[in-house]
Amino acid sequence: MKHTHTFKPALIAISITAALNSATLRAQDTPDDKQLEIIQVSGIRGSLIRAQAVKMDNESIVEAISAEDIGKLPDSSIAESLARLPGLSGERVGGRTSGISVRGFKEDFTGTSLNGRELIGIGDNRGVEYDLYPSEIMTGATIYKTSDASLIVQGIGGTVDLQTVRPLAAQETLTVTGVYELGENDSDNPEFDNRGNRLALSFVEKFADDTVGLALAIASTESPRNERKYGVWGYGENDDGQVLPFGLDTQAISRVLERDTFSAIFQWRPTDRLDIVVDALDIDYSDSGVIRGFIEPFAAANVTGSGINNSGTQINANPVLRTDPAQKDGELQTFGLNITYDISDDWSVTLDVANSESSKRDLRGESYAGLARSGALNEGQLGSREFQMSEDGIFFTDSSGLDAFSDPALLQLAGPQVWGGGMANIAEQFATDALQANGQPYSYFNAQDGFLNFADFEEELTTVRFEAVGYIDWRIFNTFTLGINYSDRYKAKDNKGFFATASSYPFSEAIPEQYLYNGLADLTWAGLGYVVAYNGFTPYEDGEYTLNDAGLLEPDRLGDTYTVDEEVTTLYAQLDFETEVQGFNVKGNVGAQYVQTDQSSSGFIGIVGPNFAVCDDDDNGVVDADCITTDGDDYSHFLPSLNVSVELDENRYLRFGASKTISRARIDQMKASGFVKFDQNIELIATENSEAAVREFGSPWSKFTGNPTLRPLEANNFDLSFENYFDEEGYVSIALFYKDLVNWTRDGNQLIDFTNDATNGGANYFIPGFHDRVIDVAGNYGPQDTPYDVGDLVTPPDQGFYSFFEDGLEGEMKGIELTANIPLRLIADRLDGFGIAASATILDAELEDGTAIPGQSDNTYSITAYYEMNGFEIRVAATDRSEFLTYQRGGSNKIEPATRNAVTQVDAQISYDFADSGVGYLEGLRVSLQGVNLTDEKEETIDDAGIVTLRREFGPSYMLNFNYAFY
Repeated sequence: MKHTHTFKPALIAISITAALNSATLRAQDTPDDKQLEIIQVSGIRGSLIRAQAVKMDNESIVEAISAEDIGKLPDSSIAESLARLPGLSGERVGGRTSGISVRGFKEDFTGTSLNGRELIGIGDNRGVEYDLYPSEIMTGATIYKTSDASLIVQGIGGTVDLQTVRPLAAQETLTVTGVYELGENDSDNPEFDNRGNRLALSFVEKFADDTVGLALAIASTESPRNERKYGVWGYGENDDGQVLPFGLDTQAISRVLERDTFSAIFQWRPTDRLDIVVDALDIDYSDSGVIRGFIEPFAAANVTGSGINNSGTQINANPVLRTDPAQKDGELQTFGLNITYDISDDWSVTLDVANSESSKRDLRGESYAGLARSGALNEGQLGSREFQMSEDGIFFTDSSGLDAFSDPALLQLAGPQVWGGGMANIAEQFATDALQANGQPYSYFNAQDGFLNFADFEEELTTVRFEAVGYIDWRIFNTFTLGINYSDRYKAKDNKGFFATASSYPFSEAIPEQYLYNGLADLTWAGLGYVVAYNGFTPYEDGEYTLNDAGLLEPDRLGDTYTVDEEVTTLYAQLDFETEVQGFNVKGNVGAQYVQTDQSSSGFIGIVGPNFAVCDDDDNGVVDADCITTDGDDYSHFLPSLNVSVELDENRYLRFGASKTISRARIDQMKASGFVKFDQNIELIATENSEAAVREFGSPWSKFTGNPTLRPLEANNFDLSFENYFDEEGYVSIALFYKDLVNWTRDGNQLIDFTNDATNGGANYFIPGFHDRVIDVAGNYGPQDTPYDVGDLVTPPDQGFYSFFEDGLEGEMKGIELTANIPLRLIADRLDGFGIAASATILDAELEDGTAIPGQSDNTYSITAYYEMNGFEIRVAATDRSEFLTYQRGGSNKIEPATRNAVTQVDAQISYDFADSGVGYLEGLRVSLQGVNLTDEKEETIDDAGIVTLRREFGPSYMLNFNYAFY
C-alpha cells in the first residue's frame, strides 16, 4: 500500500515560528476556515521537520536545531547538537565537544546569544564554551549565517542563538531524566573511576486561564573523563638522520565534570497586548582531576633504524614524576526582563534588560618526585630505558635503575631536574654549604620542587535594548524596525603563581605515608609500568612546601593580569519588504547599524627592578606606580545589511545576503599589560652588541604588550544560497559565500633599545650584576663563538625585539556548503522511517601574512543516518574535519596557538518511546542508549611538518538515558 504524504510547508512554518517567537496569532491573522496544522511527529524526524521549517521561513540564511519539547534534545550538551549542522564544526576540550566554529571561524569570532541576548561564558576570551549549557534547559538553536540590522549579537562567522522555552507557547509538561554514564577507558589513577550520572527535572505549567506561565529546569551532572596523554618537547635529527624527541611528556589524566544548572522562566500575559517575561539562569561548574606521569629531557644511544622509525636506549634517565592536581571552578548567573507591548494592531515596543556575571578559578598544582633532588646523583646512578619510536609516538619496553617510581619508600618528594632558574631574583634564600655530586653547592637552580598555578577570571555584562516594530504600507515595504541597544562589559584576569620548595631542601625525603593513595597509577600503556600515586595538593595544604610568589619573580606573569572595559551603543533600523518581480515572490530586509564603542584596559608592565623583584622596588608587596598602565580608544562603525529571498517555484528559494560585520578583538590581545623579559642563557647574553647581530642571532631581551586600542575584526560578506524543499523532512541546498576580511589582528614587532626604551619613556632595564655575566670557565661563547677568559665580564646587547598586536592584516574566506536531508521513503515505501542528513563544507581562506584563521578546517563533513518508526529510533552520526588552528592553555596560564590534526568522530544512539506501547503507565517513558566517540578517535596536535607532538586518547563513552514525562 502506498502512503500519501501531504507537504504543507507554509502551515508548518507558521506554527513553528509562532512557537519560537512566543507570540499569539490574532484572530484576524488566521481566517476561521483555515485551521493550523499541528505537528505530531516526534523524535529525530520531528526535530528535522521543525528545524527545516525555521530555515525555510527565514529571510536570512540560517540553520536550526529544534527539540520536541524542553529537555528533549538528544545530546548531553547543546555543543554536540550544534557540531553536526552544515557549516559548523566542533572542537573537543578534555574529551567533550566544547568549542564551535561557524564557517571556519572559532567561537571567539562568532556571536552567541541566549534568546537574542548576548551571552558570556567562563573562558579566557569572548568565546562561549557550549558544553557549559546542558541540553535539558534548551529547546533549540538558530544559527544565522547572514546578518540583519535587528540582529544585535553578530560575528564574522555568524551568530548562534540558543533558545529556551517560553512557557505560554509550550505544552505543559513534567519530565524527569536520569542518565548513567560509563567511560570505556578505566581510570589509570586509583583515586578516580569511569562512572558518572546526570539527573534533570523539567517543568512547564500554565495558570490563570493561560495568562501566566512558569518553566523550571534543574539539571545535575557528574561526568568522568579518563585520558592518556603522550607529548614531546619537539623533534630533532641526529647525525644519522634519525628523528628523536628533545623531551617527553607522558601522563595519565583523570577528571570529573560536575555541573549544577537551574533555569527559571516566568511569563505573564495580562492582556492580549502586554507580554512580560522574567528569566534567570544559574550554572555552577567544577572540573577537577589529576594529571600524573613523567616529564623529562631525552637522550639516546645505540639508535638503529631510520627517520622516525627507530629504536635504541634512553640514557641518563632522570624522570620527574609530576603529580598535578587540577581544579577549575566557575559560576555563571544571568537575569533578564523582557516586556513587549502592542501599542496598536500595527505597532509594538519591546524593552529588554539583562545582566550576566561569571567567575572562574583555574587552579593547577605541580608536585615533583624522583630518584633524588637534582644534583644529588652522578650519571652512573641514573636510569635507562629501551624504546621504540614510530609515527604513533614512543613506547618503552624495558628499564633499569628506575624501580623507585613504583616504591613509595624509595621515591623522593623533590625536584630531580634543574628547574629553579626562575628564582634567580631570590638566589640568596637558597644559598647553602651542602654540596652536589659534582662538588658545587646547591643553589636556587635545585630548589624548585613544585609550582602552584592559578588564574582568576571575572566577567560582567549588562545590556539594555529598546525596540519598536511597526507594520507599514509604503511601496514594497511592510515592516519597520527601529531600536537602540546598550551594553557594558567588564572582564578581568588575575594570573597568580608560586614556586614551591620542599622542607627537606637541600636534601630530599620519601613521600609521607599520609599523602599516598591506596594503589598505584598505571602507565603500562606507554611501557612505563606502575608509579606511586599521592595527593599533590597535600604538601601545599599542610605546609610541606615553602611558597615564593612568582608574580614578584616572573615579569610575564604580572604582565598577564589585567582588566578590560567596553561600552557599546548600537542604533539600528530595518525595513522588511515583499513584492513580486517578473512573477517571482521576493521578500527580504534592508537596514543598518551604527555602533559606537568606548574601550579601555588597565594592567601592569612587568619589569625586574634593582632589587631583583618585579615591580616592587620598595619591597612592600605593592606594585610600583610606574608599572601600572592604562590605555583605550573610542570609535564607531556603520554596518549595512541586505537579505533577499526569491521564491523561484513552490518551495524553491534563492537567497542572497550582503553585509558588513565585526567581531571584537580577543580580550587577551586587548589587555594593556605586558612585560620585559631577559633570558639568562649565556649563549644569548654573549651576542655581539650590534643591530645586525641581534637581527641574525637574537637577543636575551624581549618585550611584549597587548593593545587596548585594537579595532574589531571586520569583514564584508556576500552569500548566495539555493534551497529546494521537496518534502516536510527533506531538502537539498547549496550555499556559496565570500568574506573579504578588511581588518584582522596581526603580530607586530620592532627593534628597541632596552637601555633607553622609547616606547616606555626612555626606561633603562639593564641591572649590573644581574643582566651581565662573569665567566667562570674559559671558552667560546655566543652565536659567534667569541673567546672569553675566566673573570671576563659578558655584557648583553642593548637591543632586542618588542612584540605587540596591531590592526591592518587583511585576507579572505571563500566557501561552499552542500546539504541534503533525504527521507528514504521517497525512494521506496519499505524504507519509510529511514533517512539521511548530510552536509559538506569546503573552505579556501588565507590571511595576507600566510597565517591560518583560528577554527578554519578546509574540509568539514557530517552525515547522520537514522531510522524512526513505531517508537523505535536509531541514529548513527559521523563528523569529519581537517586540521585547524586553535588555542590552548600554555605555561604560566597563558594562551598559545596550536594546530589540531584532522579528526573524525562517530556517535550513535538507539531509543524506544513507549508512547504508543499500549501500556498506560509506560506511555511517558523514553529509554535510550548513546555512544560517543565510538571509534576512539584521538585528539592530536601537530607541528609545522605535520608530525604529532601531542596525542590525547579518551576512548568511547556510553550513556543510558531514562526520560519520563508525567504529562
